[in-house]
Amino acid sequence: MNSYPPELLVQLAPVMFVAGLDVPPPPEPAPSTSDPPSLPRPAQDPFNLLTIRLRDALLSQRITAIWQPDKSKTFQTVLVEKDIRFPPRKIPLSSDPHGPVHSPLSPLTPTSPLHPDGLVAPIWVRKHTNFVPSVFVLFIRLYESPPHHMPRSPLDQPHPDREAEERRKDAEMSAEIAQRKKSTSERGIKLTVVLLASRKMLDDPALDTRLTFIRRQSGLDYRAALFVLSPVSPGELSEFIKSLHQALYEPAVEYYTSHSKRVRRKRNRHAQAVSTYVPPLSPLGTVNPARPLRPEGWTVRYEYKMACFAEFRGEFEVALKHYQDAYSSLLTMFGSTAILPPRTKRWAEAKVLADCINLKICKLYLYNNEHALALSQHTIHIRRFSDFSRGWGIGEETFEFWSWIARQYRAFAELLEHGTGSTLILPIHKPALPAPASAPPGLAELDALRVLGLNPANALQHPGLYYYAAAQATERRRAQFRSILEISETGETNFPGLANERKVDHSGIVVELYTKAYELFKKHSPLSNGHGQGRLTLRIAGRIATTYYAAGKFDMAVRFFERIAKTYRRERWGTLLRPLLTTWYKCAQQLGDVELSVRILVEMLAHGADDNEDDTALQEDLLAVLKGTVPSSLEEPILVDLSDSQPIFNTSITFWSSKAFVDERVAFQLSLTAPSDVVLSGLPFSSLAIYFSHKEEPVVVHHDPSATSAANFQRVDLGDLPLEISVEREGCLKWEKGGTILFVGTVASDVPLTMTIARAVLVLREGNWTIEIPIYPSCVRDGLPPTSRWLISADPVKFASIQRSSTADVTVRYRPHRLQVSLTHQSPAYLDEEYPIVISIANDDYRALDILLDVLLQPTDIDEAVNVIRVDDEHSQSFIKGVTLGTIMPGETALKTLYLKNAGGVGDRVLDISVQSRSPVVQDTSEMLRTLSVPTITPMKVEYDVKYMHARGPLPGLTDLPTYESNYWDDGEGGEALVKARMACIGPWGVSVETVRLVRKNGPHARVLECSLDEDEDDVTSEWLPGDEFAAVCRISVSLEDEPGEDHVVSGPGEYELSWRRILPNGDHGPLCTSRFPLPNLQPPHTGIIALLELPSFAKLHAPVHARLTLRNHHPSRSASLTVQLEADATDAFLIAGQRRASVPTLLPGTEAQFVWSLIPMGCGFVQVPKIHVVDKRKAGLVPPPATEQPPATEEDGTPVRVFDLRRDKRVEVVDADETTEDTPDGKSMGSIGPVLVLP
Repeated sequence: MNSYPPELLVQLAPVMFVAGLDVPPPPEPAPSTSDPPSLPRPAQDPFNLLTIRLRDALLSQRITAIWQPDKSKTFQTVLVEKDIRFPPRKIPLSSDPHGPVHSPLSPLTPTSPLHPDGLVAPIWVRKHTNFVPSVFVLFIRLYESPPHHMPRSPLDQPHPDREAEERRKDAEMSAEIAQRKKSTSERGIKLTVVLLASRKMLDDPALDTRLTFIRRQSGLDYRAALFVLSPVSPGELSEFIKSLHQALYEPAVEYYTSHSKRVRRKRNRHAQAVSTYVPPLSPLGTVNPARPLRPEGWTVRYEYKMACFAEFRGEFEVALKHYQDAYSSLLTMFGSTAILPPRTKRWAEAKVLADCINLKICKLYLYNNEHALALSQHTIHIRRFSDFSRGWGIGEETFEFWSWIARQYRAFAELLEHGTGSTLILPIHKPALPAPASAPPGLAELDALRVLGLNPANALQHPGLYYYAAAQATERRRAQFRSILEISETGETNFPGLANERKVDHSGIVVELYTKAYELFKKHSPLSNGHGQGRLTLRIAGRIATTYYAAGKFDMAVRFFERIAKTYRRERWGTLLRPLLTTWYKCAQQLGDVELSVRILVEMLAHGADDNEDDTALQEDLLAVLKGTVPSSLEEPILVDLSDSQPIFNTSITFWSSKAFVDERVAFQLSLTAPSDVVLSGLPFSSLAIYFSHKEEPVVVHHDPSATSAANFQRVDLGDLPLEISVEREGCLKWEKGGTILFVGTVASDVPLTMTIARAVLVLREGNWTIEIPIYPSCVRDGLPPTSRWLISADPVKFASIQRSSTADVTVRYRPHRLQVSLTHQSPAYLDEEYPIVISIANDDYRALDILLDVLLQPTDIDEAVNVIRVDDEHSQSFIKGVTLGTIMPGETALKTLYLKNAGGVGDRVLDISVQSRSPVVQDTSEMLRTLSVPTITPMKVEYDVKYMHARGPLPGLTDLPTYESNYWDDGEGGEALVKARMACIGPWGVSVETVRLVRKNGPHARVLECSLDEDEDDVTSEWLPGDEFAAVCRISVSLEDEPGEDHVVSGPGEYELSWRRILPNGDHGPLCTSRFPLPNLQPPHTGIIALLELPSFAKLHAPVHARLTLRNHHPSRSASLTVQLEADATDAFLIAGQRRASVPTLLPGTEAQFVWSLIPMGCGFVQVPKIHVVDKRKAGLVPPPATEQPPATEEDGTPVRVFDLRRDKRVEVVDADETTEDTPDGKSMGSIGPVLVLP
């Protein structure tokens, strides 16, 4: 933008003149001949400090810039003198006082630079930004009386001279303000006065009177015209300036609005006049008279001025509309050469004005984020003025045209760069992510479709693209300049601007523009690869290098070529690299760098010749350089490494086999095929060194001098290559176009590895030059992998295709060890058994082998499974590593027993057994894996049958002290449990049982009283075959908690322990194993109130026996009221002595009561005992029967209580005796009392 006046491009803002902030110069120090004593520095005047802060704060509010979209209420501040004079508004055109007057800058004024047909000059904008403000702020120091005139206390009388002196000073100040008020009022400029006073003055009661006097005498307005400021802190000063701007912004807007109205009235008057101007015909030989400005020109002036005033007001939309109208009028003027003749002064001024208005329109569009409109305006401007230029005779064949095009693109790029450095956010032209198929198309999808159909010419890009376009236009400008310069040398000189164009450094401008484009592309472009270099940036860097080359700066061009070529080589961009190498070679020629020339020529040979280039040219150039020059070092060969670039030869490596053993020879074929688009037959290749991956010494093939001509296909036999020494062979090393040389031989390795051909080095010798060209088989030409084929016939040449994924290497390994591994075991395994697994390893190899054994027990999903493996003395639950079996000689067999012990649950156990063998002579290792699944079952099954019995002993009293001791055993409610165990052998193998015993584990709630195995636990040794069973019975005393719940469970107080051995198929017994079966959990029935009847099992005829009835209340908190009734019948065979009906009014919880009857049997046989009924009357009163049911007859007086015959006391269900009975449906039988056997 430096080619345009800055006044026409900057962002306009309201202008504020600030006067009275002149800083007094510091006093000059008095000269002294001796060093003065160190004195404290005097404090700086607070008003001087306030003035400095005011200047800095006001100037920093808004800085003149091209890009300022902020619409904040700030001013462009200009510091002026107090006595500044404004430029005259209008001057008379003649001495007649009543004659017309016009502005000094009007085209109607003869002395104006625009007279007679100028449009708008930058000085007009400068006038409103530097010479005429919208508001004028005057800072004046308020007079303050000396300290000795001030009263010392409120009771002191004021000084007689103080008031008069203050009034005189205030009158002088008012006159000065009035004079400035007069000059500002003439132009409608708002005047504001800021009085600087001390803080002490602000507290003076006379201050208000003085301010009123000053306001009236000076004629200041009552609104935002007078302020008082004292020295304050920077923060408070910033708030004051902010409030000052806010107060004065509205008068400033009104000032520019009045200007706009005035200009609009003038425009409307000119718009009514129709242009009927006809230029007068001038006599021949006379100069054309000056033509006045046409109405179209006046329209441009007025629209431009209204746009500027709207911009001053911050109304960007209004300014955009006026700029567009001015631009349209300018296009109308340019459309007629009669209005604006080409190549005139006014024509050039109008072009500059049109370019600046175009930039203003683009900028205002960008302020509103209307990127497409801004780019469209820029494109339309270039297209329309390009059409105008062709009509003016300034078309694409002139350097002027391309100079203007470059200027437009550069200015637009600079505008975007200003914007992106501030608030402008460039659009991202990326399609949105596709919505799910089920979702209906929405706005995001429609926007994505619009982006997919977007014309790239209408998509705003980052500034780098437009710098790039400017650079290209400058290159066209340079090309047209050079062509015109050649024409001018022939004698024709009618080329305007040619003299000035000679002074232009075209190459420097192109490099500058490309450099800016490069930096911006690098900044805005995404990283297209992992090395941080986009291809567009490399393209621009190539243009910079080409420009340096065209400018003769070959050293700079070479630097760029080196950097660009690295990426092109790495990414295999041969199409882009080939022309770059051509220019690079020309630079090397100009610099006289022969070694660089040789390197580039060799690389160019790899890329081949162009379509329009002789295929022998590169070979001839290389030979000419080698024969006509001498390298810088005669001892060191020149290494031309093409590993990152295109290789010269198509290389193919094929091994006959993909696998081989140590010391086994493998046949290979190495094929080198020359390119078909360049000739290499004349190059003097002297040798080829082939390096294998497992050998340090290469195989060197020397060129056979007797080979005068090369065939299209040649075969060089290398024979059997030894391992450690270097081998030299001879063969033809001349390639025809597209010719192939095939190197064949065999190779072996004495160590295991992956064997391949690492590289080959081709040596070229000519005179004093020695050039080494490494050939890497991994590098292929044109990115195409070589075909895998094997030569089976040389005459005629015939190949066989090899169907293998990788033919370029062979895997060499040791010969596998010949071992026979077998696993012997008797399946299935039993729980709790150390299950033996015999591992047999037989050595069938010819070598002695060291054997190591690893055993892995796989995790299992079986709950509560505990598995242990053991080998010798080493135990583990998962992994045993490195069990050595020693050295097994050839033909021998080693055995090792692995023990697996399983517990917890049945299921399969999986073992992974690794047998590792190693030769003690050659450290080669082999491994054999075996996986074994061992099904595991239980050898025996135990079933329990539990019966519960009431306690027969008396209950302790409530006041018995021993019951409160911690070790007291109370089985009154729990009673006893009779546990019967049935043990069955269910496995497929028999077991030899040595011991069966009950291991007691008495707890706080259960104790084992006796067991059937207590006396003969050691006399049960026997063999249990599948299906055999064994039984055992134990009696357990149960003590419940004080308040047991319904689901209260008592753990079994012990476990059965069986010691056994497996019976093997040969009759032997296995190792001793122990199985444990815990007693079941106990859950005695819940009891409340019970009745226990004790009767003898038999009696003698006529001999009395006793029947004892015990009533117990086991309820934890409720007492009982019981009645007992003995029903005698005439048919009974007993005579009864005792109470027939009795009652227990209160039976407390935890207590018991007894009734005893004497019975005399009167008949023999099984005789039924009289019926006994027990009723709980308390419970009947607490729980009424349901209304819908008919209560039984026994419930009229209470709830019946079950009577238990202790001879038949066996319970299995967990029930509440108070609520569940075994009565008959009629309710008459309240217990199951068995008969008594009466003997004679």
